[in-house]
Amino acid sequence: MVSLAVSLTELQLFFLVFLRTGAFLMALPGLNAPSVPLLFRIGLALATSLLLAPMLAPAAPPFLADGVSLGVAAAGEILLGLLAGMAVRLVFEGLQLAGQIAGYQMGMAIAEVIDPASEDQVALLSQFNTLLATLIFLAINGHHAFIRSLVESYAIVPPLGFRANGPVMERLIRLSAELFVIGLKAGAPIIVALMLSTVSFGLVARTVPQMNIFIVSMPLNIAVGLIFLGVSLPHLAGYIGDLFGGVARHALALLRAIP
Repeated sequence: MVSLAVSLTELQLFFLVFLRTGAFLMALPGLNAPSVPLLFRIGLALATSLLLAPMLAPAAPPFLADGVSLGVAAAGEILLGLLAGMAVRLVFEGLQLAGQIAGYQMGMAIAEVIDPASEDQVALLSQFNTLLATLIFLAINGHHAFIRSLVESYAIVPPLGFRANGPVMERLIRLSAELFVIGLKAGAPIIVALMLSTVSFGLVARTVPQMNIFIVSMPLNIAVGLIFLGVSLPHLAGYIGDLFGGVARHALALLRAIP
């Protein structure tokens, strides 16, 4: 007969690791989609926690007998997982913003599709950027770097080590501001081309007032946008790869500001 003896300290450690790991994994592309069964997500978080908890057992924090202290510690672990996972989510949100801006300029914002990851209606170009980013993320093994950053997060901030301070909020605000920078850089070729196209149509409208510029500009804007999208696609793919290469670094830098 096999007996398994688990102390309360080890059980508390596993619980805290599970909370941080679960919040962290939910930021991975594909896992946060409502179409993914909840049981699968919980099982993946449990399996990952079972692998991590024995590694942290020698430095396990003391047992918290107070329910309030344990609740605060659990909330801190969830916030740590969400903060670390926010780095990769901001990349996707920035790419969606780029597609949204370009779609409005091209006149394709009215054509929207259902995003399977969020079940919201998004512009066609936003969905295209999201799918492209997901493929690149998996192709460069970004999920491996993401898991490594999860393991390193326990060396930087051990369980019960969360502290909300000024440097954390400052770095979080800077990281959030990167969303708009990513959106503008990713959509810059299309945005600039369509802006110049709009200026040109304005000059034509002043020069040839008999021309119905709205009828003419709509299909031409779509054509110009699609042409520059195709031309800039190799550069966009390289830029997305560079972004994902720095995701783990940004996540760990955010955690280093906590102690």
